Amino acid sequence: MTYKYRQSGATLITALVMLVALTLLVVSGIRSSNTNLRIAGNMQMQEEAVIAAQHGIEQTIGKDFTTAIATATIAVDIDNNGTTDYTAQVAAPTCTSSVALTRSDLDEFSSADDDCTTTSQSTRAAIVGSAGPIGEAESMCLKQSWDIRSTVADSKANAVVRQGVYMRVAIGTVCP
Repeated sequence: MTYKYRQSGATLITALVMLVALTLLVVSGIRSSNTNLRIAGNMQMQEEAVIAAQHGIEQTIGKDFTTAIATATIAVDIDNNGTTDYTAQVAAPTCTSSVALTRSDLDEFSSADDDCTTTSQSTRAAIVGSAGPIGEAESMCLKQSWDIRSTVADSKANAVVRQGVYMRVAIGTVCP
């Protein structure tokens, strides 16, 4: 056999080395993609848990919670498929302050402030315990600040949301 037709196999070895390098590159890319996909999925579940906790607070605020202060368990269906995705545990709201409003704090043209500005002497006696004339600066409302805490503890994600709420309530509403 002549030197011209003799092959040493260098091309085969070079091709195999390149194939192994490309395979390692692809495997590394797949692992990186899977890790990023898990991270994105976990972030989505965490955001859903926060949304569920916020939904629990909004459900509590939507009711007159100042008259019947209690804890609540609220089922939340994030994707609207009819099954509960998360359960929010809303702690009993806590009143942090209660301040009497004066008439200057009210908007005389707002119908929302009508209950605070107009009252009969008998109503005042029932609420305040005094049938005396209403003072010029007095109103029949209090400004109460409440703290509401909602917790979602799930196998997928955990979240705690706290929100402060300001309420106008009638004089006599207790701030425990």
